[in-house]
Amino acid sequence: MNRHVSLLGAPTDIGAGARGASMGPEALRVALLQPTLEGHGVEVIDRGNLAGPANPWQPPRDGYRHLPEVVQWCRTVHDAVHAELQQARLPILLGGDHSLAIGSIGAVARHCREAGKKLRVLWLDAHADFNTHLLTPSGNLHGMPVACLCGNGPQELIEIGGKVPALSAKHIRQIGIRSVDPGEKKLVHAAGLEVFDMRYIDEMGMRQAMELALATIDARTHLHVSFDVDFLDPEIAPGVDTTVPGGPTYREAQLCMEMIADTGALASLDVMELNPACDVRNKTADLAVDLIESLFGKSTLMRRPPDAA
Repeated sequence: MNRHVSLLGAPTDIGAGARGASMGPEALRVALLQPTLEGHGVEVIDRGNLAGPANPWQPPRDGYRHLPEVVQWCRTVHDAVHAELQQARLPILLGGDHSLAIGSIGAVARHCREAGKKLRVLWLDAHADFNTHLLTPSGNLHGMPVACLCGNGPQELIEIGGKVPALSAKHIRQIGIRSVDPGEKKLVHAAGLEVFDMRYIDEMGMRQAMELALATIDARTHLHVSFDVDFLDPEIAPGVDTTVPGGPTYREAQLCMEMIADTGALASLDVMELNPACDVRNKTADLAVDLIESLFGKSTLMRRPPDAA
């Protein structure tokens, strides 16, 4: 795994339905993300916060809320993430709401095309985020990033990565899903997204879900993890504005992160939708940092692996 990490703050809630995710990057810094990673021998540069338009807090127009502002933010994110990848660094985007993933994953997909790499995206989320302006009553773009990345969205957003669609649904594995609108569900099925929802995890376990989600990853694979904090059960992670009961437990989430780390393929990361205004004493930010630490090598494994016996 790349041990040269760049932190990029994106302090905006421009695509969300509530205010507060704009404070997410600072909450992660307060939770000691940089020194925690450095404690695992990771070289970390904090690039500070990206700049973009303020949230005008307007109603939707033509089915999209704040579309021009979201486009501007996503272009800025795209350029910043792509620049880090060109320097052979591992970018961690500190959100901010999940609409920003259109920019970050658009940049990752572009980098993979340029570098001849295979792409795998793990989308850790309570929501499929495959809405369109025809399906969503709110118009909030944080419910549409996966659809946009797969070419189903406004032209200004779907073309940000330089190719439409930015990636194929076959590159994406969704984990932890448990809140999908009826119309959105039809689109997910039509697109052929591979989804390991909470029913699957309840029945088969996180281990099997992750084994399948990570299958066929090899040395040529760029693994991008888009981690929406509402992936976690709200009992352990209350600091989001779109809580959905019945998410992964602490141990399930740790296993998920440790199995990702075991691949050695992690090459970029989003940490999205952390809302300190909904949190309790920065508890959710602390947990997010704990889980990110597991992505970079912290493990609860006590038994010796077979090759060390």
